[in-house]
Parts: sequence; structure tokens; C-alpha cells
Amino acid sequence: MLYRVAVISCLVIILLSGTVKAQLYKDPKAPVKQRVADLLKRMTLEEKIDQMSMSSLEDAVKSKTVYGVLESPFSNVTDIALKSATAKKYYREHTRLGIPPLQIGECLHGQLAAGATIFPQTIAQGSTWNPALIEQMGAAIASEASTSGVDQALSPLFDLIRDARYGRVEECFSEDPYLVGQLGSAFVRGMQGDPVKTRTAFAFDKVMCTGKHFAAYSQPMGGINLAPAEIGERELRSMFLPPFRDAVQGANIAAIMPSYNEIDGIPAHSNEFLLKQILRREWGFKGYIFSDYGGLGQLYTFHKVAKNKTDAALLGVNAGVDLEAARPDIYPHLIELVKSGKIKESKIDSAVARILTAKFKAGLFEKPLADTARIKQKVHTEAHIKLSQEIAEEAIILLKNDKSLLPLNINKIKSLAVIGPNANKVQYGDYSFTRDNRSGVTVLEGIKQFAGDKLKINYAQGCELSGLDKSGFDEAVKAAEGSDEVVVVLGTSSIVFSGVGWNGHSPDSEPKDSFSCGEGRDVSDINPQGVQRELLQAIYKTGKPVILVLVQGRPWSISWEKENIPAIVEAWYPGEKGGTAITNVLFGKVNPSGRLNMSIPQSTGHIPVFYNYVKSAKGESNNHGTPEKPGQDYVFSSNDPLFSFGFGLSYTSFQYENLKVSKLIFSKNEQVSIAVDVKNIGNMAGKEVVQLYLGNKVNSVSTPEMSLRRFSKINLEPGETKTVNFTINKDDLAIWNRQMKLVTEPGTFDVMIAKAADNIVLKKTLEYK
Repeated sequence: MLYRVAVISCLVIILLSGTVKAQLYKDPKAPVKQRVADLLKRMTLEEKIDQMSMSSLEDAVKSKTVYGVLESPFSNVTDIALKSATAKKYYREHTRLGIPPLQIGECLHGQLAAGATIFPQTIAQGSTWNPALIEQMGAAIASEASTSGVDQALSPLFDLIRDARYGRVEECFSEDPYLVGQLGSAFVRGMQGDPVKTRTAFAFDKVMCTGKHFAAYSQPMGGINLAPAEIGERELRSMFLPPFRDAVQGANIAAIMPSYNEIDGIPAHSNEFLLKQILRREWGFKGYIFSDYGGLGQLYTFHKVAKNKTDAALLGVNAGVDLEAARPDIYPHLIELVKSGKIKESKIDSAVARILTAKFKAGLFEKPLADTARIKQKVHTEAHIKLSQEIAEEAIILLKNDKSLLPLNINKIKSLAVIGPNANKVQYGDYSFTRDNRSGVTVLEGIKQFAGDKLKINYAQGCELSGLDKSGFDEAVKAAEGSDEVVVVLGTSSIVFSGVGWNGHSPDSEPKDSFSCGEGRDVSDINPQGVQRELLQAIYKTGKPVILVLVQGRPWSISWEKENIPAIVEAWYPGEKGGTAITNVLFGKVNPSGRLNMSIPQSTGHIPVFYNYVKSAKGESNNHGTPEKPGQDYVFSSNDPLFSFGFGLSYTSFQYENLKVSKLIFSKNEQVSIAVDVKNIGNMAGKEVVQLYLGNKVNSVSTPEMSLRRFSKINLEPGETKTVNFTINKDDLAIWNRQMKLVTEPGTFDVMIAKAADNIVLKKTLEYK
């Protein structure tokens, strides 16, 4: 009897041991690599390919398929949380292997959900020149989005601004690769957490990021979305790839999304050079590649490089695209490709392993389900709303201020006209849930709240954002004539979420041309739209002092406005507290400190305009001490920007002096310390952006005359002086030479301290040996 009990006990122990071993992938203490291997060997081919596909949270329970990724619905945070908990619980408890899905959410400037905090649009974030602030924002967005179950965000963009006609300019940080890399990586660190820690795991209140669009998506021919990018490999490597490299190697970004466009005839979703050679081999990217929505299908429907869906699947998986979004259309054909021997199952295993690695690192098998009870404490908090306003205030750029018209003195004026089609409308930009005024503060509301009963406010809309109707002009002129000063708020409006605007589709409640910005909303003319300029000119003729406030997603050509209007403020899309932020700047409660993150063209015909052109006159400068511009002027116009990259005025003044370098000659194993003193010589505290540019005198290939390499935003009280310190090394001078090798060539170069790309205040020449 004892013998039989012993045998049975041994069998139980063996069976239990086998069960434990069989469920290694469910053991949170096991190494991620082992968990992945254990789960992968248990999966059928069909289950593996399902992991390479995406569906929606709503369809998750209805379908018997266990998809790798599920998309958050276009809804409010509570509804998303409920659907998330239902779907993930079902996947965990009622599917064969219990593999939970990665939940995707749009988080460009806040979670795309009703009830979430709406931060300023990315173009506004870029003009803060404040990575620390953007990192705080990323952490806030992650905290909110994770509360409703989001595991991965389809943001940020590392695209460069190159063409103001392009509708997605508003989604980009800057025209400069260094600034994009700094701000984009800060966003990723805020969302994901410390890169050292995220190499092994992501905290439950963090959200993985997706860097997009890889690569050169934002330089389409004619500024038209999806058009080819006409660039060579050297420009690609020098300009468009460095921000992505920073995100991969510095911020440890979790996923990369290929772009819709093609480069030299090769669409990004089938580009092995980009996705394998550069991304994985050269940069060592360990994350997974997430297709853009329908990007794989475009290989045969749009680019015509594949005959059918099966061929498109072959191209995509061979290029290294791991997951198909937004619905299973192309990758289901991988099954037949494997069974016919055209693809080895090991290639599928590699892709699935990368997706599973992300899931295990994010703790999806152990992570608590979304709980609606946590929403009130985590979403749209006072701290997050305050942060949104702070970002808006630091983003606002003072472009012109003749005779110190601004700030307005509430004690010296009795009445103020507030006029314009964007004066009493919130404008958040694309990838927003709403444009309902109840969700934020308009400029008119902000001014009224600030003024109280101390100031009479005369409001008139004047005109619509688009169209030729001038029926509101008389009322607007009357309002201006009955006021001491006038604030005119013009600008644009964008689609509120992804998809609207494609092929001309927009909500029936508004005219088709109301949406002049956003994804799929490219334009052929960057002059003010509709009759907005004519409205401004009518107000100008009253003789009243006019302040122009621009609330928009792309820069306009405002040559007439620059010449005639005494004060101009660029606010971009300033988020839900935008009206309060703009008011605080107009009345001097906040000193404007935004700086242009892109060059503003004189006209549409001047496009493209950016400061870091390849130089044409090496080593020469004009009589203003500013590096030569490329080529020659037009017959009837210069090719200068209307407003230069890095430009922005303040209500105070700053003086630069004592530029010092630790050595004038250095070699590959040395660094150079650079210091400059900045003093506030005005009567108001203010923030200044100290910009450091480098420019090689002579190289084996043509390079930009100057390139931004460091910057620092500092706050100075009146009369205060601070020493700003920078450090540079040989990598900051590196170029892609004639053999397409990244090298630092011996020679002299300039260290330039500037207030803007066209305003160098101090300079020294150094030598690298």
C-alpha cells in the first residue's frame, strides 16, 4: 500500500512539474526570452500569423481569432476602459493559450478619447524648445492612456517639417533633425520611462511608443501626402534618419512604423535597406515594426510593386514588417506562402517573437485590467490641465511687436475688440476627439475671464474660416471702431481624428474646405484662406492698433501682415487651455518665450524653405555675419524666409557676451567645453533660448553652412546673468563622406551662438585634427 502511495505521489509530482514547465510563459519571474521561446513553440502557424494582425476592441470578443493587437475605439475614456477590460479578460481566460492583446491608442497630443487632457498640437510642442516640458507631457499622457488599458501609442512623429503645404506639418516637431530628436526622444522617455529600465520591462503606468513615419515621409513632391520623396542616400542619412536613430539608440523606442511613401522607387513597407540594414543591423533596433494603416495593401493597390495580396505579404515580411494594421488583409496570405515553401516558418517565428517580447516586457500577462474607478484620479487631473496650459504658454511666439504694443495694459484701455473666425472657437488640431467649445477655453473666453468688469469686450466673428462670404465685415469694423485696441484671431481648422479628410471626406455639418490642415489636407497655396486677410485689412483701415493672433496648424505666408500689422502672435493649436495661455501672453502675465521651430516662407513659390540648406559658398558670409544662403535670389525676390528658424521676440531683452571655449584645437578622444554669458537687460523676467550651431569650413562633400547642435532654455530675472554651458565632440561634426561612411574629417569649423538661424551673436573658429 505504501509503495502504491509513493508511486502515485511521484506521478503527481512529475505531472505537476510538467505542468509548471509547460506554463513557463505564464511565469512573470522567468526571463522574457525564455517566456517567448516557450510560448512560441506551443503556437500553431495560424496562431502565429494571427499575432501579426490587428483588429478592434469591439470585435475582439465576437471573433474567435486571437489577434496580436487591438485598436481602442473612438469613444470616451470610460467606454474604452470597459471594452479593454472585457476584451483582455476574454483573451486571457477564454482562448487556448491566453495570449493578451496589445491595446493601441492614438496619443499625439493627448489620448484620442473624450475626457482625456488635450495638450497643444505637436507643432506647438516644438516651438517650446523645452524637452523637459515635453517629457512631463509624455508621462502625463501615459498615465491617462494606461488607465483605460492602452499599452502602445501610435506616436510620436520624427518627421521633419519641409513643406508648409503638407497637411501633416502640424504633427511634426521641427524642420531641424537635432531639435526633432531631442523633443521626440523626450516624449518617448516620458511615455515609456527610463531607457535603462525599459530595455527589460515597461512599468504598468507607462505606454510603449511607435516612432513614425520611417522615413522621409514629410518631404513629398508638391507637398502632397503619400507622394514620393526625391532625396538621395546622403540627405536621407544626414537629415531624415538621425531623429529616428536618437529614438532607437537613446530612448529605446518600442516600435517603428514605416511610411506610406517611396524613396527612389522603393515603398517603405517593402524597403529592406531601411528596415533591415539601417534600422536593425546598423542601429541595433530590438523592437518590432508596426505597419501604417493599409500600408501593406498599398504595395499592390497604390505603389503597384506587387501583383496581388500574396505578393504584397511576401514583400512586407521579407522587408521585416512584423505586424499588419489596421485589419487582417495582407498577412493572412502568409499561411499559404509558408505552406508552399516560399517563406520559411522561422521568418514568421522571428516576427512573432518580437511582438511577444513587447507583450512580456509590458507585463500584459500580469497587468491589472483597466478599472473605471481609477479614471477620476488619473485622467484630466488639475496637474495635467495646468501642464497643458504651461506648454501652450511656452509655445506662443511673438513675431512682431512694434512700439511695444504688447503687452496690453488693462489699466490704460477701456475697451477691446476681439474679432475673427477663430476668436470664439477651440482648435486642437488633428488626432483630437472634439472641437466643442465646452471642452476648452477660446481666446474670447480667456480674455473675458481675465478682464472681468475692468474692460468692455466687443466681439464679432467677421467671417468664416473658409469661403468668400463678407457679410460679417460691417459688424467687425463697427466693433473695432468702438474699441481702443483690436485683437484679431485668424487661422485654420483641422480634422478631428484620423481618416477624415482623405479623398475629400469631412463631416456633413461643415463645408468641405473648412478643414485646411491635418492628415490628407494638403494645399497649393499658403496664403490666409478664405477672406480672412480681407477682414484683417478692413480692420486695419479703421486706424485702431491691431494685434494679430494666429491659431493654426501650418504657417501662412503673411508678408502683408508683417509689413502692416504692428503686433503678431503665433499660437499654433494651443490645446484646451489655449485661450487662457494666449490671454496671459497678450496682457503680460506671461512673457512669450516660444521660438520658431520652422522657417516661415515669404510665399508659396519660395517653398521649400529651411535654414540648413547645403551650402553653396563655403567659408563665406555676408556683411551681416550670417552664413550665405543657397544659390542666388529670385529675379523679383530674395530667397530669405519671412521669419527665420529659431526666431522669437520677448517683452524683455537679452545680452550675450564672453564666449569661451576650453580649447581651440581638439582630436577624436577629446571634448570641447563652450560657455557663454547671457544677461537679462530689460525690466521683465523672461526665458531665452540659447542656440549653438556648428558649421564646417570645408568637407569632402557639400554640407549645410550651419547646423543646430545644442540649445538651452533659461529663465532670467531682470538684471540677472547666467552662464550657459555646452559640450561638443567629434560626433557633432560627423558627415557622410563620398564612400557613404560616417566620419569626422580634419579641418576648421565655426562655433556660432545665435538668437536665431539668421542672427548669430558670437562666433569662434576651432580646428579638429
